[in-house]
Amino acid sequence: MKRKEEARVLSQREIAPQIFDMWIATDLAREAEPGQFIAVYPRDKSTLLPRPISVCEADRERGALRIVYRVAGQGTREFSGLRENDRIAVMGVLGNGYPLEKLRGKRVFLMGGGIGIPPLLELARRLEGEKRIIVGYRDGNLFLREDLAAHGTVYVATEDGSEGTRGNVLDAVAANRLEADVICACGPMPMLRAVKAYAAEKGMEAYISLEERMACGVGACLGCVVKTKETDRHSHVNNARICTDGPVFEAKEVEIG
Repeated sequence: MKRKEEARVLSQREIAPQIFDMWIATDLAREAEPGQFIAVYPRDKSTLLPRPISVCEADRERGALRIVYRVAGQGTREFSGLRENDRIAVMGVLGNGYPLEKLRGKRVFLMGGGIGIPPLLELARRLEGEKRIIVGYRDGNLFLREDLAAHGTVYVATEDGSEGTRGNVLDAVAANRLEADVICACGPMPMLRAVKAYAAEKGMEAYISLEERMACGVGACLGCVVKTKETDRHSHVNNARICTDGPVFEAKEVEIG
């Protein structure tokens, strides 16, 4: 059951240029699943909409959520100034995450690019069995690599070739001759298009988390939609709402180009 509440900042630090790592105390941590997100509200009333930020890690015993985000505008710039014991309004837990039950007993690629990497951490923590974590960065600022390595073998790709394989996550798969049964991916749209095409070519299942600018975050405004094979019950057209039907979709069910 989604709800809005006031959370308390436990800690925050900058872990790469303009990438911030924040822990907040909130009961929402006890409900969060890999791939879900929360809506974070700026205090500045001129920024009317909350910012959707993926769950990076959920400590259910401590009642704490970890979010890792990039400063991209006025709202996230405000968040980056928060310090221990500051209060922040959040709503959650939102969206549908990765299907853990369907992944059980399978060899899984966890693929992340850029700010799509943080959601993979909770997935890596919760996912049992054989997994390969393939992450793509622009350069050598490899945020969260050590955290991910605690839960599986990590392979790195960088656009500038400064670490790991030069290129993208699929280049790293090829260079290391990796194989799997299913893919779970989160990242920019060009990466997800490539992952979808790769999965189709290899006859693999793939679950992709779509990043999209959201308004209401609860499915009312239809501001974030993706074309689908199936008719949406809400709009009665071939659209799905990323904020409520996703953000995670089976790749073959959505049209992303």
